[in-house]
Amino acid sequence: MSIAGAVTTTVVETDAVSWSRVKRYSVFFGFWLLIGGLVGLAGFILGHHNLFNTTREIPWGLPISAYAFFAITSTGLCLLAAISHLFGGNRLSHLANRMVWLSIITICSAFLAIGMELESPWRMAIYNITSPNLSSNIWWMGTLYGLAVGFLLLEFWLILTKHYKIALFLGVLGALAEVAANTCLGGVFSTLAARPYWYGAQLPIYFLGCAFLSGAAATICFTHFAYALRSKKLPEQVASSMQAAGQVLLLMLVLISVSLFWKMTSNYVGGTSAGRTAADALIAGPLSTQFWVFEVAIGLAIPILLLVLSRLKSPLIMTISSLMALTGMFFARLNQVVAGQIVYPTFELESAAVYASYAPSWAEWLIIAAAFGLTGLAFVQGERYFGVRFMESNPH
Repeated sequence: MSIAGAVTTTVVETDAVSWSRVKRYSVFFGFWLLIGGLVGLAGFILGHHNLFNTTREIPWGLPISAYAFFAITSTGLCLLAAISHLFGGNRLSHLANRMVWLSIITICSAFLAIGMELESPWRMAIYNITSPNLSSNIWWMGTLYGLAVGFLLLEFWLILTKHYKIALFLGVLGALAEVAANTCLGGVFSTLAARPYWYGAQLPIYFLGCAFLSGAAATICFTHFAYALRSKKLPEQVASSMQAAGQVLLLMLVLISVSLFWKMTSNYVGGTSAGRTAADALIAGPLSTQFWVFEVAIGLAIPILLLVLSRLKSPLIMTISSLMALTGMFFARLNQVVAGQIVYPTFELESAAVYASYAPSWAEWLIIAAAFGLTGLAFVQGERYFGVRFMESNPH
């Protein structure tokens, strides 16, 4: 028997995961992955300008927002897993192995989203190696995320084969690479002085806070779904672990709310006119519904209220709150990307329009559906083939 076969036979669950559910969910997520993937391929043939609603004024749209969402979520999952493994015996350690797998599949989903957004992604892969630009945040971001994926894949393999000490070392390296890549992602936006709404030192730290928020929310959601897939009640240890993740989620929801308040306030107190105009687009302009309904209410206020009122004692309420928080984080990335570009550079001229127009096209939404499809499909198959390891708390 091959090494891969030996590993698989030791971690596959034979009875716990319902094959009918695995097949049903796999078909569902696989369908969206296939459809979105075909649309992405069509973009390379027909031209992205014919399928996307991005323009010269707004060159970054929904796929870039989705890339940021998945990449930031991956960072949070990787960090929580590394902290849990490094300081063994804590309550989150029961969920850490699943976090590693989720971190891998979410960063792959991020790569899928941005890969289908770029007109020539193969050039990026080639010139990233043959012509590196060490002064570019984008180069460092791509390189570090790629390095992190390598560390995470090796770590996950070592977890499957029970080489936990080496896995811990690689997990820490992967977490450091993800943190560095995450801050470079924030730097891509925060160093653009021509975009006042983005410019400033806050975004890299803000993205790191969003990573912990998204990572904790994803951990709660996928843990709940994992046991629903098995039609099993949450064991006491797992419920306690979810409660610990809920504490992280609640803390980060509060901190991100405070950060958002001061980010918006800073545009009106000493900010530039372009920054204030971009903030106006969110508060009372073309992006106001997305901002107040999805980012603030659904993404922050209601989850905080639910978690506080439930006192983190209901796994179902924690899961609902987590789904809402992830929805808010997705729209927060979309709002942030669009708001930074929506103000015309000539808006101060009396005859000039103030805001550029952008609404994602059907093709852009289908590409995002492919990224979510990849995440869902990999999660379901991961529960089937690696479920035994996900139920373990690694000894250290």
